[in-house]
Amino acid sequence: MINVLSTLQKDRFMPRFYIAAATDNMSLQKARVLEDSLVDTNGGKVIPAKFMQIYRSREVGQSYITSIGTTLIAIAHALWLMIKIRPQVILCNGPGTCVPLCVIAFLFKVIGIRWSSIFYVESIARVKRLSLSGLLLYKLHIADQFYVQWPQLQRKYPRALYVGCLM
Repeated sequence: MINVLSTLQKDRFMPRFYIAAATDNMSLQKARVLEDSLVDTNGGKVIPAKFMQIYRSREVGQSYITSIGTTLIAIAHALWLMIKIRPQVILCNGPGTCVPLCVIAFLFKVIGIRWSSIFYVESIARVKRLSLSGLLLYKLHIADQFYVQWPQLQRKYPRALYVGCLM
């Protein structure tokens, strides 16, 4: 995801909010390094990125039964975040952290509040099948654009867009 973010036109996507699981410090650390490396291309008006954490819907290895409660907590937290930051674009990848945010953004669209377009990038590690997050967002038609990095995934999931290796 950092590679994708490093190629974006930063002045078109401001302010930027990085959201990671409360148990994931490495992702936010990498995002901070990326933001610190950016050259000011906005005529001296730098809008600093914000770094936030959200409860994870499901930890690796957590049972599906107990994940119902943690998912509900994550959705409530995502609702609060979505109302607070009102993102125009949600660019996300595999971790279950993105599902509650995307579900809330989708529900806002359903009721006529369209703040966000959702772009999901499946992990390059997913060669033969989608991650659980990807599968949910694909099957429920939540993501506006769904990208995969392997041609066989695009053949298996025809609404997905094959973009090749993004690393």
